[in-house]
Amino acid sequence: MQTVKKIKMKKSQLMNRVNREVLLKKMYTNPEQRTTISFYKYCSIENPEQFRDTLYLMLDAINVKGRIYLAHEGINAQISIPTYSVELFRETLNGISFLNNIRLNTAIEDSGKSFFKLAIKVKEKIVADGLKDTTFNAADSGVHLDAKGFNALTDEPDTILIDMRNHYESEVGYFEGAIRPDAETFREEIKIAEGILNGKEDKNIVMYCTGGIRCEKASAYFKHKGFKNVFQLDGGIIQYTKDAKAHNLPNKFKGVNFVFDERLGERISDDVVAQCHQCGAPCDTHKNCANDACHLLFIQCEICAAEFNNTCSRQCADFVQLPLDEQKRLRKEIVFPGTKFGKGRRAGGL
Repeated sequence: MQTVKKIKMKKSQLMNRVNREVLLKKMYTNPEQRTTISFYKYCSIENPEQFRDTLYLMLDAINVKGRIYLAHEGINAQISIPTYSVELFRETLNGISFLNNIRLNTAIEDSGKSFFKLAIKVKEKIVADGLKDTTFNAADSGVHLDAKGFNALTDEPDTILIDMRNHYESEVGYFEGAIRPDAETFREEIKIAEGILNGKEDKNIVMYCTGGIRCEKASAYFKHKGFKNVFQLDGGIIQYTKDAKAHNLPNKFKGVNFVFDERLGERISDDVVAQCHQCGAPCDTHKNCANDACHLLFIQCEICAAEFNNTCSRQCADFVQLPLDEQKRLRKEIVFPGTKFGKGRRAGGL
């Protein structure tokens, strides 16, 4: 009985309980240098719930912030670490057998203001794919291409290059010549890609995403479906950009690499390939509507940000001027763009 009680007491502490706004303010005012890192691995985790609690204690002890998903199929992590603790963090992972010597993708542009709390969640899958086929092995992925190999293969006219990210990611940055499906989630992307690639089983298929995790699963799935020449960009856009710079190779990516943290983007090239969703001016700055009752992800230029008080519409701009008590009362009664439109979708009448 004492052992059970002790475990329950620990579990009650294995999550953040501090207000979001307090943590955000602390993150932005803290002068501590931090490094943003992502990593993933498809592997068998027998008891992800138990591993979750152990991992939380290990990472919280060295002040790691970020978002980590665990499932029986593996681990997917985007985190922020005090820069002075990066080596200690690496040693911590090396102490876990299936994470020993795992590649860590460090951010291309890094203010250190990417994550403000540690959240580790157990999921059905580390990447939600909507696939009911359980007979393929996500670790049996396509051929990994480095930056040089990627450039060479995508220069060939018969190669099909497909962006395995969501539409709001590819809107602000992409590789030249890539097919960019209009999908809002990876599960949609898989279905759309399958339709696009149907009948092209003998072609060279090259896939890319932010850090590699989505392509790892997608390439394994298409290999399983009978595609003979499936390739993926090793380490995704993040590793490609670093390798291209290190080896003085042409960087074929244009624009901004969208990231799923407080930064919302890393600039890769000076090209601005998107437009402000409100006025149409060249712009590739994503933000969430400042009206928390809406919170729509959209692209906004500085002029429109000033005009609309960092919100996505005149409706939201007027709403945030109301007293907080009135805002709270009206939130459940009013329909805002963010409750009608998906991520990055242009709302009519903005």
